[in-house]
Amino acid sequence: MNVDILLYDGFDELDGIGPYEVFDYALGFAAEEAADDETGDGGRSGRVRYVTLDERDRVTASHGTRVGVDGTLPDADAADAPDLLVVPGGGWSARDEEASAWAEARKGDVPRALAAHHESGTRIASVCTGSMLLAEAGVTDGRRAVTHASAIEELRESGAEVVDARVVDDGDLLSAGGVTSGIDLALYVVEREFGEAVADRVATVIEYERRYEVAE
Repeated sequence: MNVDILLYDGFDELDGIGPYEVFDYALGFAAEEAADDETGDGGRSGRVRYVTLDERDRVTASHGTRVGVDGTLPDADAADAPDLLVVPGGGWSARDEEASAWAEARKGDVPRALAAHHESGTRIASVCTGSMLLAEAGVTDGRRAVTHASAIEELRESGAEVVDARVVDDGDLLSAGGVTSGIDLALYVVEREFGEAVADRVATVIEYERRYEVAE
């Protein structure tokens, strides 16, 4: 499973870093299980990366954390396009015009990239107000989704079917509510991809009590 987490200046730290840590642990644990299996070679079962749309060394998150970038998001039809594209939120309700999800929605580049990946069949997951970037792209129109409590009405007005749940699974579109719910979303995906034992092991090592409020 190849996971790309799309960063931009002003993204909320935990929206992106929480899922990254979950997926990184999961890929490592899955590799260990493969090594223990007589038929496995012990190699990692994919990648998790921080990506941006433009080439750059780092981005600055909403609380000032500077995060290094691994590369740029591949084109939607590229051979190395991700299996799962994660979109964090940040700064939407504050209407920060310089560095935020709101600013990226106004610029339009991120919504266009999300629309292209959605049309090509990439599974997309949003955390917090990352859902509003998907709404700007038209991805959530008529789809079941959730976002941070501060933007619920905006998401509903955009044409999405808002669901009262911590995580919503609508097939090729996943969404999580506020901030820490991104960890639950990632653990849910890990359980689906690698099994309950791997998901539980990740939750144990990060000392996180899983919340199973997933609307499928």
